[in-house]
Amino acid sequence: MKKEVLPVLIQTQHIPLDALLKYAGVCGTGGEAKYFISEGQVRVNGQVCTQRGKKLVPGDTVEFDRFFIEIGAQAEKGQTHGG
Repeated sequence: MKKEVLPVLIQTQHIPLDALLKYAGVCGTGGEAKYFISEGQVRVNGQVCTQRGKKLVPGDTVEFDRFFIEIGAQAEKGQTHGG
């Protein structure tokens, strides 16, 4: 089955794995996210991850169910690109 790619932009340096699943909308609640993580149903950068507090940073990928989540950095207000 082909995975649905979900690009997720974060404004912080990192986001915990369980919070990402809820933020991305692939889990309805934090408790649901914790359950799937603890059951080994989530992969981070291709490896099964059972650490719900795993810190994810831009460039990381998460696979869960039919979703492939790509984490990117969102520029903060007033921040410019290209120096």
